[in-house]
Amino acid sequence: MSKSKISVIPVRLVAMLGFSLTLLFPVRAPAIDPVELDNPVLQERYRDLTHELRCMQCQNQSIADSPVGLAGDLRREVRELLEQGKSDDDIRRHMRNRYGDFILFRPQFSWRNAWLWIAPFALLLIGIGVAIRIIRERAALAPADASLPETGEVAESGRSRGGADGVRS
Repeated sequence: MSKSKISVIPVRLVAMLGFSLTLLFPVRAPAIDPVELDNPVLQERYRDLTHELRCMQCQNQSIADSPVGLAGDLRREVRELLEQGKSDDDIRRHMRNRYGDFILFRPQFSWRNAWLWIAPFALLLIGIGVAIRIIRERAALAPADASLPETGEVAESGRSRGGADGVRS
């Protein structure tokens, strides 16, 4: 029993010391894209464009956030096009022509993808129409029942059975 206590204490002490050292001396993780352009306006455009373009390999990350090699190539291509003096629309168009609409996180409206933009509204209208139809059909199925007492009669029948508030004592 005493052997197990002795061996556990140094292990815990070493673990706590190691954890404390990691808190005292944090290691910085390198950025995925540490590129800094000379012109601050170009740097801002570069940052915006790399966040608008989707990584074709990761598919749910922008090329700015993706660590894969393809994203690095796309970032380099965006940087080169910016340095050549291309506009943001020219760069988006170049990437869309090369990789398709999927590369854009915010695809432009076209007849090819119109159903993606129209479908939510069409489904909402269909749902509203179905709900209205169901409500009307149920209202027609429940005609006024003559055997039910009216509200005045219900209150009076409650008083006759019990006290003034209709509760028996």
